[in-house]
Amino acid sequence: MDLLPVNGAALADDPRALEAVRAVGLRYGFDYTDDAAVTALLAERKRALEAEQRQPAAWLGVLALTAGLLLPFVVPMVPALTDRLFAALGAAGCLLVVGVALVVHARTRWKRALTRGPLAGYREVLGLARAHGVPLTHVPAWLEGRSSTGGGKGAAPIPTYATVEPLPDTPPSHATGAPSTTPIAAFATAPSAASAAAPVAVPPKPEAVRSYETMADVGGWHDETGCLLFLAGGGGAMWAATSAEPVGYGALLLVPLAGYVWLIGRRQGREKERLREAALAYVREVAAAQAAGAKVPELSPELRKLAETQDV
Repeated sequence: MDLLPVNGAALADDPRALEAVRAVGLRYGFDYTDDAAVTALLAERKRALEAEQRQPAAWLGVLALTAGLLLPFVVPMVPALTDRLFAALGAAGCLLVVGVALVVHARTRWKRALTRGPLAGYREVLGLARAHGVPLTHVPAWLEGRSSTGGGKGAAPIPTYATVEPLPDTPPSHATGAPSTTPIAAFATAPSAASAAAPVAVPPKPEAVRSYETMADVGGWHDETGCLLFLAGGGGAMWAATSAEPVGYGALLLVPLAGYVWLIGRRQGREKERLREAALAYVREVAAAQAAGAKVPELSPELRKLAETQDV
């Protein structure tokens, strides 16, 4: 994942935030202002957490819980086990205990991997950035231990700190009463245009991306509606044929209507896919600008979801 929640350039924009982040880095022995190191840390921790979720203890525990819950309902249906009801209930209880123990063990290992080491310090960094008014582009769901859909508070949410007042703007030199310099002196002391590094700008958001944000969650009902209309038309025709009621053939008009609904859905799907590709390309451009040192603002919910589900 190349698009970071916040990069070193954004943290360095406020000296107080930079000092607080460096203090966290000293405690965890990690440089959180090094974008390459942070990218490698997040990638490695994400793989480690996914591996913890695939441990045998996790799925064995789920299987044991499922078997323990279903066994009391299965026993009465099997005549050979009816006389051994108490033994079957005891086995179900043992399976429940073993399943709970395995699931708790797997979750404990997963949470330990989530809340220990430099990854815990990085959540502190994100909390400090928010407190100092530094925008976060997005916070991946796995980083807070939330579900893949992003719901819930999560097992390790970003900590909240007291809001820090923004730095006052530096007044211009002509308003401070400072003595004016001669044109020659000013020319001699001013940095050259070639030596002054221009800040990297975040690419402007294209109109196609704005359209994607508007219609990302629109639609999705055309297939179901088309199927219902088609079935209603076919059912009406079958009723007319079996009951000698010709009025039922009028339901056949719903069949072309179903085709029209499907056609609209197909066009909308193609348009959404085109806009989605444009939005994904824009997110990649934003990630490239961030890697070059740009301070990226917070992404919209639609773009955040796209960034978290795609390898950008």
